[in-house]
Amino acid sequence: MPSFDIAAWDIPAPLINLAITALAVLIALIVHAVGFRLLRGFAARTPSSSDDVFVEEARRPARWLAVAIALAFVRRFLHLMPLSDMLWTQLAGLIVPGILGWLAIAMVRAISRSIELTSDMSVADNLAARRRRTRSVILGRIVIFLIGFITICLMLLSIPSIRNVGVTLMASAGIVGLAVGAAAQPALKNLIAGIQMAFTEPIRIDDVVIVDGEWGRVEEIRLTYVVIAIWDERRLVVPVSKFLEESFQNWTRSTSKLLGSVFLWLDPTTDIPRLRAKAEEVIRANPRWDGRAQGVQVTDTKPDAIEVRILATARDASTTFDLRCDIREALLAFIREEMPEALPRTRAVVEPMASRPEG
Repeated sequence: MPSFDIAAWDIPAPLINLAITALAVLIALIVHAVGFRLLRGFAARTPSSSDDVFVEEARRPARWLAVAIALAFVRRFLHLMPLSDMLWTQLAGLIVPGILGWLAIAMVRAISRSIELTSDMSVADNLAARRRRTRSVILGRIVIFLIGFITICLMLLSIPSIRNVGVTLMASAGIVGLAVGAAAQPALKNLIAGIQMAFTEPIRIDDVVIVDGEWGRVEEIRLTYVVIAIWDERRLVVPVSKFLEESFQNWTRSTSKLLGSVFLWLDPTTDIPRLRAKAEEVIRANPRWDGRAQGVQVTDTKPDAIEVRILATARDASTTFDLRCDIREALLAFIREEMPEALPRTRAVVEPMASRPEG
């Protein structure tokens, strides 16, 4: 039986290398496609959607990782010139760490998305969900930053010229570090504050806060800044360090439920029991009231008016604000139509003039 010899066909070596490489890439892509098709099927059968997130995030980096593994496997069968071999090794040292870093970052993002899906923030008391999402967002960005830094270091270490001068670079790193640290002090300060915020939790995602006199919700927490969504659709960007160094109001620190207050300035002769009965009627009839507490009190007095405070509870900050507005409007209409004597009045004492003597 005659033997099969490739050399007898007189096929150029570059063409053989190209055919082997193309075949390896094709097999890797087929294996990847079949494998992830099976993974999608398994994930679709589970009740949770978290595994679907992991499969989707890993799909693209895993494809290129499969190609890299296939090329590394067929490397021994290729006939490369010394320059081509050196270039192959150099590219592998740059590409493989990059793909592994990409895959690791994708898994971190999948974990964050999985926590986001399992943390339902639409419930009335969403404190636990906001806590989990805040920690996952901050810690996820920190881990991604570290993975990116390590990946870049591994890619640079694969370059012989940089690896050989590593000792010199480390010797000068102290001086460079001092210069960079002095120039980037505000950024480093906010970066460290962001890491601290992940554990101390002065604010969380969707917290209602008052910062610099602005009322809004925490929309996004980055490593160095926080985005506050103001009630009128503006966005307030605040450095992270501000929440650790300065005072601010957090309306939902321990719970989303709030006690709202409405203040009215009325005449001192106002019939408070009658006003209290009307306020209780208005509050009980309002669907925004959560039924926990309500009350009417005289909290201050002035020479020509008294301060009346009406209290009512609601399930969250937005509902509390709307409830306060409803109570204020209803009581003002009641006073205007049925208790006009409760409106503040200015009083004056008119004394009779002394009569003039006749003569």
